[in-house]
Amino acid sequence: MDLKFYFSRFLRRIHYVLIIFALGSAIGLTLARMLPPVYVASALLVVENEQIPDALAASTVQTEITVQLQIIQQRILTRANLLDMANRLQIYAPAPGQPAPRMEADDVVKNLRERISIVITGGASVARGPQQAVLVNVGFESPSPVLSAAVANEVVTLILKENVSMRTNVARQTLDFFVQEVARLDQELTTQGAAILEFKEKNQNALPDSLDFRRSQQAAAQERLLQMSRDEAELNARRDQLVRMHNAGSDNLLLDAPKTPEAKQLQALRDALASALIVMSSENPKVKMLQAQVAAAEKVVAVQAAGGSTAAGEQQLSAYDIQTADLESQLASISAQKAQVTAEMETIGTSIAETPANANALDVIERDYANTREQYNQAVANRARAETGDTIEAMAKGQRISVIEQAVAPSEPSRPNRLLIGAAGVGGGLTLGIGLALLLEMMNKAIRRPADLTAGLGITPFATLPYLRSSRQARRRRLILFVIFALVLVAIPALLFAVDQFVMPLDLLLNRVLSNLGLAALIADAQLFVLV
Repeated sequence: MDLKFYFSRFLRRIHYVLIIFALGSAIGLTLARMLPPVYVASALLVVENEQIPDALAASTVQTEITVQLQIIQQRILTRANLLDMANRLQIYAPAPGQPAPRMEADDVVKNLRERISIVITGGASVARGPQQAVLVNVGFESPSPVLSAAVANEVVTLILKENVSMRTNVARQTLDFFVQEVARLDQELTTQGAAILEFKEKNQNALPDSLDFRRSQQAAAQERLLQMSRDEAELNARRDQLVRMHNAGSDNLLLDAPKTPEAKQLQALRDALASALIVMSSENPKVKMLQAQVAAAEKVVAVQAAGGSTAAGEQQLSAYDIQTADLESQLASISAQKAQVTAEMETIGTSIAETPANANALDVIERDYANTREQYNQAVANRARAETGDTIEAMAKGQRISVIEQAVAPSEPSRPNRLLIGAAGVGGGLTLGIGLALLLEMMNKAIRRPADLTAGLGITPFATLPYLRSSRQARRRRLILFVIFALVLVAIPALLFAVDQFVMPLDLLLNRVLSNLGLAALIADAQLFVLV
């Protein structure tokens, strides 16, 4: 390593190093001097839990708090809200004696979103372990400390209003839903109840709840029909026997048949009637038949008592006629009763046959009614809870956001770090200048010393003659370097001042350039980390 040679080459290119150093220093020092101060005012909010325990009365707003805060943040940072805030608070009003910045609405919205910071910390987290209190840090960057505090407090006010509005709207919408649901289910219950009543009235004789009773009626009717058939057969046998005896002319037998006097027969009929009235209705055909027989016997007894006894032949004829009429009357009554019981059995059989289908249809209707009733009871209970939740939110007894610390005007700017910017400009210029000199030296492949001639061509030189400039050339070279230094030290600050005053503020211009280069998000994250 020939240090003397390389040092001499560095001195030959020292003007490049000085020019780049001057350029970097001029830019860094000018930016450090001209960039406006940025004041950051911040307010601190905390999310408080419900004032009333959930076990006693729960709110109907179940949105997770971090999700709710993210929704609130997006609603606040909408285009309409930001433009309205910029106009009301005159965020972009020009300073006295300065022209108003020319910014489009999209640029205003984008700039405000970059300058407003809403940082949410705490809450449930697997990495952090137990649940922590949810804190919200609201900050705003501005060249004016008063304006930064005003905008930060305005954002806090919007967060509080949006939180109350969001929770009360959710609670009210929940209550309205269940009120409508209860009204709808009540109408369905009324309709289904009317359908059940109509079905039961239409099929009142074929419903499943009376099936056992109708089967017992059917069995009783069958037993009555069987008994009447036996009675009918017995009466037919007696009539046939009476006819045979009458045709045979057996007067003794005929006289011996009704050995009991008419009065005794009347008494027997009355006893039978009394026994029948104990178990049967007065409208029963058999009872009516007994009543007719009693009346006829009473007339015969009355005639006997009034006119005495008739001739023996007439007595025999009257007894035959009375017995024949009595048997015919009983047979007719039994036949009528059999027809009536048969009709009743057919009706009962038809209703029993229709019962399974009616039972299925009624079960479907009643099952729908029971389901609707259960839904109605659940809806009523939910409506009661919704009313409680709406009352809780209206009285601000649910989860709420409170202000711990209002934003105040900061006394010192947060940035720029002028010393760091100036040092970065000086150090960057020096580094770039040295780097440029090294790059030029590495790219130069010409023969510059005897060792290069020997190594490249194998020739050993016997003398070295340096290049000598004339005094005029030296003065011209120094003049050019001086002009370049003067342009760098004067023109660069003047150019930056002109851009800041007549084109765009330097801070906005730097943000736009960094955004185009994709570095704005990285720098914003670093600033947010420092703020937190």
